[in-house]
Amino acid sequence: AAHDPVEQLPDAQKSRRKFNTTGVLARSVCGLFSRYTGTPLAGRELSRNGSRMQRIDALIFPRWTIRMEPRVAAEDGLAVAVDGGRIVAVLPAAQALARFDADARHERPYHVLMPGLVNAHTHAAMSLFRGFADDLPLDQWLNEKIWPAEARWAGPEFVADGTRLAIAEMLGGVTCFSDMYYFPDIVGEVASDCGIRAALGMIALEVPTVWAADADEYLRKGLEVHDRFRAEPLITTTFAPHAPYTVADGTLARIRQLADELELPVHIHLHETRAEVEAAVAATGMRPLARLDALGLVTPALIGVHATQLEAAEIETLAAANANVVHCPRSNMKLASGACPVGALLAAGVNVALGTDGAASNNRLDLWSELQTAALLGKLVADDATAVPAAKALEMATLGGARALNLADEIGSVAAGKSADLVCVRLDELAQRPLLDPLSHLVYSASRHDVTDVWVAGEHVVADRELTRLDTAAIAEAAERWGRRITDTEEANLP
Repeated sequence: AAHDPVEQLPDAQKSRRKFNTTGVLARSVCGLFSRYTGTPLAGRELSRNGSRMQRIDALIFPRWTIRMEPRVAAEDGLAVAVDGGRIVAVLPAAQALARFDADARHERPYHVLMPGLVNAHTHAAMSLFRGFADDLPLDQWLNEKIWPAEARWAGPEFVADGTRLAIAEMLGGVTCFSDMYYFPDIVGEVASDCGIRAALGMIALEVPTVWAADADEYLRKGLEVHDRFRAEPLITTTFAPHAPYTVADGTLARIRQLADELELPVHIHLHETRAEVEAAVAATGMRPLARLDALGLVTPALIGVHATQLEAAEIETLAAANANVVHCPRSNMKLASGACPVGALLAAGVNVALGTDGAASNNRLDLWSELQTAALLGKLVADDATAVPAAKALEMATLGGARALNLADEIGSVAAGKSADLVCVRLDELAQRPLLDPLSHLVYSASRHDVTDVWVAGEHVVADRELTRLDTAAIAEAAERWGRRITDTEEANLP
């Protein structure tokens, strides 16, 4: 089979590496193994032409590679070379063996190697509210259950334990998540400690919460978080005003100015329900998207989450602005919020990413499930079986999320120069046979349980389905402890 030319990391990019992990072991708090697992390659052999081979950290040999760029396709016989946390080459396997001497070699004969999934919208710590407030519409779910529970329980310990639980679940294929919750500093600490990439939402509201008293304090503390993690290679930030109906014009205008100055995305719930849009029109005379547009927020930096209530002209507005939409299909279905018109958005050229939302409204942080649901629901909503094909759905779950978070130069595809955020998915179960189309199987048949390996910035954080940096027993114990506390308190407060 023919292969694209070898992709080799340019020397100029080598000098700009943000993260060199050579010789670094997993951090002790969760560390059970060293960074790489695989077959060590001993000695220093010469290639056939007599030149010295290049020493690197790892070579991965999958059955298929899906690079995402320049096209979404399963390619046979490629190898991926990783060094210093970055992809240095994607090339035919025979050439890889001739050119590189790797500290670890990973043979994956039944697997697809692909970029890690990007969960472009979640509330990670809310994993501790899983099953807490089911079968309710959004306004009742928020006002009567979630916000009172957060006032009672949300704090640094809750956020740390809930985020760690969420990461353990998401690492079934997710290598980057975009969070919107209180105590983003704690989220950043836990994410960094666990070796996963995270975009921390600098949340903003007008009302007091456990995190801040007013809009000024939200923004001040958010900027402190941004400065604190500026040098952390796995952590970025976004401005995260909760929603148009909870954030005033003055605060949104300040966020627009700050986002422009710092070149950061603006991550916001937008047009989530019909009731939200109708209430906005009654209160302001404008639909929420029009209000954001008037404030100068509809730009390539905008990440509008949910977007279930869009008119044709609004889709055109988003497309013209190169804005982004995050589709959270399972949460929208569970809360009966509506259905995002994904097919129409894609047809208009809008970048669409995927998110799980929080476990309190989903109740899973399984982006594979979102990927499949998005492909199926998109066809149903559009009344068109071609509206969201498998390749486009996979792009939404990877490169689409990277684009939305302004990380497409770093992650989202398997390409030389990018961070080695990679996953291996094994496709040889009976339910996946015959394997006529690996791409189709990834979208319509695979699950998080088929993920055998995950690398984040070259670190092997899931090896043979084992989490290498997380103490799963301790995480489970903490989750059960919170479950008992929440259950006991709620039962005590029953009338």
